[in-house]
Order: sequence, then structure tokens, then C-alpha cells
Amino acid sequence: MQTSPYGSWPSPIDAALAAAHDGHPEWLGFVGDEVWWTEPRPAEGGRRTLVRRRADGTEESVLPAPWNVRSRVIEYGGHPWAGAVVAGEPLVVFVHFADQRLYRYEPGAQPVPLTPVSPVGGGLRWVEPQLRLDLGEVWCVLEEFTGDGPTDVRRVLAAVPLDGSAAQDRDAVRELTGERHRFVTGPRLSPDGSRAAWLAWDHPRMPWDGTELIVAEVREGTLREPRTVAGGPEESVAQADWSPDGRLLYASDRTGWWNLYRDGEQLCPREEEFGGALWKLGHRWFAPLDSGLIAVVHGTGSTALGILDPETGELVDAAGPWTEFAPTLAVHGERVVAVGAGPRTAYEVVELDARTGRARVIGAAHEDPVDPAYYPEPRIRTFTGPDGRDIHAHVYPPHRPGYVAPGGELPPYVVWAHGGPTGHAPLVLDLSIAYFTSRGIGVAEVNYGGSTGYGREYRNRLREQWGVVDVEDCAAVALALADEGTADRDRLAVRGGSAGGWTAAASLTSTDVYACGTIVYPILDLAGWGTGETHDFESQYLESLVGPLAEVPGRYAERSPVEHADRVTAPFLLLQGLDDVICPPAQCERFLERIAGRRIPHAYLAFEGEGHGFRRADTMIRALESELSLYAQVFGFHPPGVPTLELIK
Repeated sequence: MQTSPYGSWPSPIDAALAAAHDGHPEWLGFVGDEVWWTEPRPAEGGRRTLVRRRADGTEESVLPAPWNVRSRVIEYGGHPWAGAVVAGEPLVVFVHFADQRLYRYEPGAQPVPLTPVSPVGGGLRWVEPQLRLDLGEVWCVLEEFTGDGPTDVRRVLAAVPLDGSAAQDRDAVRELTGERHRFVTGPRLSPDGSRAAWLAWDHPRMPWDGTELIVAEVREGTLREPRTVAGGPEESVAQADWSPDGRLLYASDRTGWWNLYRDGEQLCPREEEFGGALWKLGHRWFAPLDSGLIAVVHGTGSTALGILDPETGELVDAAGPWTEFAPTLAVHGERVVAVGAGPRTAYEVVELDARTGRARVIGAAHEDPVDPAYYPEPRIRTFTGPDGRDIHAHVYPPHRPGYVAPGGELPPYVVWAHGGPTGHAPLVLDLSIAYFTSRGIGVAEVNYGGSTGYGREYRNRLREQWGVVDVEDCAAVALALADEGTADRDRLAVRGGSAGGWTAAASLTSTDVYACGTIVYPILDLAGWGTGETHDFESQYLESLVGPLAEVPGRYAERSPVEHADRVTAPFLLLQGLDDVICPPAQCERFLERIAGRRIPHAYLAFEGEGHGFRRADTMIRALESELSLYAQVFGFHPPGVPTLELIK
């Protein structure tokens, strides 16, 4: 056993290894009997490829670079492909990220465009394609920009001809719905094809605030007589589908928890979530099976994959090492496929046989890139915050075989604030966390008030309290770790990206808890962000997070880090993608202007070709190494082999 200061332990988990394992399989589907999915390629410019699992179990990347299977609808995208077997061969349609056109692909041939390019604003974008071979069409959500502004946009359900006749002709796209709502999700057809169900909502609501479940008659390939059957301003329906016998299934939080309903009847009343925040279109937390059973992703905090009998309410979960399942279920017969992960297992494709209850890994199987002894050992904690409220967190103490710190030394800790803020930090293996813990730096992921996974009341804690509750909860966890002797009070840091970047920056401008911070593609100026500096989807998000701008303009200034840059006394690292349209570089630049001349050590790294969320391996490597260097300089340790970040003073 060697003795060395916290933060200086040598580790086999370097930034390149962490970057190579960033991202996970997503958007599962069946093409005939085969399972297909999308998968990230950080070393290939961050593109996402389409992976095919053949009947013999072999996997292959279907589309070579530069094809990038990813939609930009609502900027966060959604399910970008669909497939079927035609004349014994796969027929696939997919969205290509670079031009956002919908393409038709058959193995052995080049993809053929099905939709045109529009020169207006953000152009034409597509998501949630569904093949209607009977009509020779693809039904999907169309997002169409009508001007150059981020909110000059309309969204409708539309049908695209499979024969390519719309590739140069916008008029050949058949619209299925009018512009009754600002946001829509893809329609789900009843088993007999006579009805369609979809979700819709309008500004200023976000989909976790309130959505409408709409049902329409399908006649002659059109949607007629749409009517709202569930949902409302204070009821969020997260997903809808049909049972094999034609009854309407949906996940609603009308009781305070997203539970399942069938034709309005609650199926399995529990204080658990059977749904979640609809950040991407096409998320699926449940999927009906041919037998009448329902595959579900459910839980409180963490999630499990289970099979629900809607007649008895009995729910049986799959056994395995997975503590988190992504909302991307697909079913075929009695086969269920999902994407699961755990504290010692990265996300992998899992198949569950609903007849036997057996679960097994069938794709993107986790392989340990290093000895698992170097992985962190998380602790699920509940802390007490202001007013006695519960705060949920995952604590990852420093951990590296063969090394200990000198007697009496307490470890530095970094508090991680997740994005959203209506999001969640999952309890899964993340080599970015292991990058720090294996060097002797603790990490605490905080699911602060406003996070999903704990019911609507917990989510609603953040209403008009963003920049208050999230900051207080993160600080409460940090100080509790210090008070109990787990962390060094003088060596606490905060970090986060997107909304977590906001929390990190707000923490540095409103508390003295942290010795430094890492702020990643953040929101820093509420007034600017709320008046045109972001995309349409979140353009009125602040109405609920902060309050109506017209009524409480002072609150926007009071909470914005850009307005209080003079209060920053701790060193910080600011990381930003130059192509980010959600949290644009202008926010960072404005903040840095206010910092100039104040002699606060800091660094600003801006990355070309990166948007909201870093996807390229070289970007992620530099970001991780720079973050570690910041902590080393502030906390006084010397990690071997890490380039020194130059701090401006």
C-alpha cells in the first residue's frame, strides 16, 4: 500500500479512455426479427451510427462515416430511424444530422433522400419516422422553420412518400394535422389502424408540466376529428400507445406520479414513476406485448425493467446488474429490448424474454477497459436541506487499489449538478467520474429539488426557484460531507453542464462554499436567454423556473450570474461549444467581459464544431484534463501526466 496525497494517485483511467466510452446505445427498434439501434462514435467526429444485430448475434455498423443518424427536432432530437423487412431485405429510413433530410436506405445501396432542403431558417427537420408500407409513406413529426429566428417554427404530423417524389418538392409532403399545437409527438396507430394517438402541448408549458393526449380517427390515410382525452395544464402525459385489443394506454402524473392507465383506469397504483421528462421525442417507458402484458421501465430514483400484468397489477422485474434503464423500449412478439446500465456496468442492449423472465445482454456488451477494482463505489444518500427537505444524491468517494492518503488528510470533493434542470443523475458507471475518483477526488452527484424520478411534488420544488433551491441543495450536500468528515471543507468544487452550468455559476456568485468551479455550456444571463438567445423548445421555460419576465424582471437580474460577476472570488474553468444554439457562446462572452480586470484566475475553452453536449473525443479529452488541472492548481496536488491548464489572472 502506497501513501500519496489525494488527487495525485496514478490511474489507468485517462481522459482518452473516458472519452472513448462516452455515450451509449440509444433508439432501439426491430427490423423483422433483428434488433437495430444507434450508437455514438466519439473518435469519428462524434457522429452516431446505426448498428445492426444479425440473427447469429454479430453486430455491424450499417452506415459508414460521414452518415450521422441524429435528428435536430426541438434541438434535442428524438427517435431518428425506422425499419421493416420488405421482400426479405431490410428497408430503413433515417434522419441525417448534417442536412436533416429523411433518407431511405437498403443494404448494398447508397441512401436516397426522401425530403427536400429548405433555405429558410433552420430548414425542414424530421423525427419519429414510422413506416406506413400500406400507404407507401413514412409518417413522422415535421419541424419547419418559417423565418430566420429560433422561434419562427411550426410543427405538424406529416406523411412523406417513400418513392422519393418529395425529395425536391415540399408540396409532395402530406400534412396530417393542422397547427393546433406548438409541439407534437409522433402518432401511434391502434392495432386495427382505425385510430391514432399522440401528445401535444403549448408554450409556456414544458411537457413535464402539462400535455394533452389526443386521439383521432384514421380515414383514408388522414387524421380526422382530433379530440383531447387526457392531460391538461397540470397533468403530464409522457407517453401513449395501444393494447393489442385496441384500448388506450398512457402514462399520466395526475396522482403526482407517472403511473399507467388503460382507457382512464389506473393499472398499477404506486408512488413510482412509469414515465419521465420528455426531453426527446420518441421516448418509451412502456411497450405493450402481443400477450397483453406490458413491458415497463419504472422506479423511484433508479429504474428497473419489468413486466406488468394489467389484469392483476402484478409486476415482475428482470434480474441483473442494471440499476438504470433508458426510456427506449422496443418489443417484438414476447421479446423486449432495452438499454440498461449499473454502477459497474456501462449501458448495454438487454433482451428480456417475457415468457421466461430471463434477461441477457445481446448488444453493445460492456467490456471492462481496466480492472473493475478502479471503478468508484457509489453510495446512495439522502441529505437534509433547508426547511428539513430531503435531497437525493450519489456519493462517490475516492477509490484506487493500492493507494491511501496520508493520515489526517481529507479528500477534495466535486459536486456535480446535472442538466435539465428537470433531469436526473443516473446511478451508472461513468468513466468521467472514475477519472477523478481513481485519482483521489470524490464526486457527489446531486439530484436537487426539481429532479425527475421522485414524483411531481419533488419536481415542482424548482418552480420559480431556479437559482435558489438547486444552489441550496448542492451546497447542503457539500457542507454535509465536510461536516461529517467525508470531505475537506477547504477543497470543495462545483461543476455542471447546461442547466448544471447555471447552477455551478450561480453557486460561485451567491455562496462561499466552493474553492473553484467548472462551468460547461451554461446559461448565465436569464434575461438574454429568455428573450431570444435560445431555441424554441425552451424559449419560455423560465416562465415556470423563474417566473413571468413581464411580472418579475428584477428576479431575472437578481439571479443571473452575469449580473453578479463581481461577486466571483473563486477560480473557474468555462467550457463552451461554438455551435451551441441552446446555450450560445454569447452568454459566456458576456460573463467574461464582466470578469475582465478583476484578477480572478480562470480559463475559457471554446470548441469549434461542438454544440450543446460535447461529442468529439478530442474535445472531451481536453475538457477532462483541463478540469483536473484546475483542481490540481487550486487544491495543491500534482496529478502525473496531465497538461497544465493556463489560468488567466
